[in-house]
Amino acid sequence: MIPTKSNERRNGRFDRAAYRERNAVERLINRLKQHRALATRYEKLEATYHALLTIACLLLWL
Repeated sequence: MIPTKSNERRNGRFDRAAYRERNAVERLINRLKQHRALATRYEKLEATYHALLTIACLLLWL
């Protein structure tokens, strides 16, 4: 809900819970981009890419 112009008003209410969830997802994606193979989509097969994504998530979790 960011206004596009300095004199424009916001439409709608600010949803704090939705903003926190969005922030958490964006931060996770940015941390996963540190793994070069994930960021460049080096693996072309879905199964191997998913396995690499799972390993990267586990490394972040540990």
